[in-house]
Amino acid sequence: MKRPQLLGLAIAVSAGVLAFVMVRGMVNKPPIEKTVEVKVKSSEVLVARTDIGLGQITNDSLFRWQSWPTETVTAGFITRADRPDAMTQLSGSIARAPLIAGEPVTETKLVRAGQGGVLAAILPAGMRAISTKIREETAVGNLILPNDRVDVILIRRVRGKTGEEYVSDLLFGNVRVLAIGQQIENKEGRKTTDGAASTATLELTARQSELLALANSMGEISLSLRSIADLDVNQGPTAGVDPSVKQSTAIRVLRYGTASRAYGVN
Repeated sequence: MKRPQLLGLAIAVSAGVLAFVMVRGMVNKPPIEKTVEVKVKSSEVLVARTDIGLGQITNDSLFRWQSWPTETVTAGFITRADRPDAMTQLSGSIARAPLIAGEPVTETKLVRAGQGGVLAAILPAGMRAISTKIREETAVGNLILPNDRVDVILIRRVRGKTGEEYVSDLLFGNVRVLAIGQQIENKEGRKTTDGAASTATLELTARQSELLALANSMGEISLSLRSIADLDVNQGPTAGVDPSVKQSTAIRVLRYGTASRAYGVN
């Protein structure tokens, strides 16, 4: 092959290789990433700066404003646009429910000064708080904590045909414990109540409160702790009670061994 022909062939091969490299580079070129900034409309919402415990008295330092997507702001949220002085207004309020850091603050979670104490605030509508005396042996060794559920049992002495004897009556089942002594909330890391506590405050209806006051004068009250596995949506004075267990439906006032009056429990 003549020299000019070899030169032309070399040029052609070089051009082909160069074209191949260029095409390959264009095909394997990584896509260009584009960052699109989307602006979300937000509002400043009042939230808890730190954890706030049940019954804690609040002040300005426990609140802060935080940006919140406007579309998720509900009617109960407190916004800076509507209430710029909310932190000052809510200072001195009592927390009727625990709040965690960053949780929106609402009026329903706080009790303003002059609106009653925290115990009255955490009581559901129509319910009453009433206390009964407890001892270590009548309160599960002082291991009952606030918000536990218990059965209330009355132990009383009656005079029968063969002499005096003791009988027990299950007064109420599945009752919520509001406080042990003056403790209304379980402290972090605390697994037992104050052993010196001598009262348990229970959540009952108005009629049940009357009957418990009567039962306290008739005998001794014992609290039977219920398993957390028994709790269900039907939490009430008889929810979760074993139907096979015979329960008392009345408190009888005995005078000289004779029933003179009966008070219905339910």
